[in-house]
Amino acid sequence: MRALQAFARVAELGSFTRAAEQLRWPKATITVLVQQLEEHLAVKLLHRTTRRLTLTDDGVAYLEGVQRVLADIDELDGAVAQRHIHPRGRLRVDVPAAAGRHVIAPALPEFFRRHPEIRLELGSSDRPVDLIVEGVDCVIRGGLVHDDQLVARPLGAFEVITCASPEYLARHGTPRSPDDLEQHRAVNFFSSKTGRVFAFDFERDGLAFERQLAHQVSANDADTHVALTLAGLGIAQCPRTRVLTEHIAAGRLVPILTEWGAGRLPLYVMYPRNRHLSGRVRAFVDWVVELYRGKLEALGASPRI
Repeated sequence: MRALQAFARVAELGSFTRAAEQLRWPKATITVLVQQLEEHLAVKLLHRTTRRLTLTDDGVAYLEGVQRVLADIDELDGAVAQRHIHPRGRLRVDVPAAAGRHVIAPALPEFFRRHPEIRLELGSSDRPVDLIVEGVDCVIRGGLVHDDQLVARPLGAFEVITCASPEYLARHGTPRSPDDLEQHRAVNFFSSKTGRVFAFDFERDGLAFERQLAHQVSANDADTHVALTLAGLGIAQCPRTRVLTEHIAAGRLVPILTEWGAGRLPLYVMYPRNRHLSGRVRAFVDWVVELYRGKLEALGASPRI
């Protein structure tokens, strides 16, 4: 079993060193286990050079079977163990910074009351994460899912609001239609993955269209995006989270162009498709789905994508 685990992790990560780090075994142990496995099979599973490591044809075929075997054993162990013990161990999760600060962190005491034996490592970023290479168990991300290697479980969708600060509107006037935006400046949001600046979306009477607005400043973090809008640096389209709702209620931000919808931002929790969903990952995924359902219902928003 240890040899199969060692081979699978080396093959997935393309590195004995990274496999040793993730399994928390000495690198020498990983090397010996893989060598013994190759001797047992009497075939070469890996091509090793000073610069790279690749699978042989036999290695590719063997890895597919090994992954199935390990997943089946993990599932069998989990099914028996979960009757007697709670999920336990290290769990690595990456979430957008704003979600970590405003949603996940305040609710974690309840999660740990349910699952006191889980040790959570919570990364906060909006950057793309390679879950296999970085050893991350699951991520929360907004927007459409384009990676078919991931299972994406929907958390819900936030209504998007077009808004600006009262100070900005006092200086530049209030646009009455999307066509008026050509005379205005935006606080744009750009993709951490591609650097692409997202256009403004509008829909009315079944017609959907986009407007690309000029900006002096743009952001790739939700909290920073809202802060720049509060500072009067332009018009923005932001998901109607609890924080945004509070700014609007206090008069710090003003919804505009309300006759035109701006769509919705879907949110997902995702994990690798080819990795068995362990008890601790399942516990977190189920909890975060429940958490966001409650948050969206409190905002009067739809928890459905």
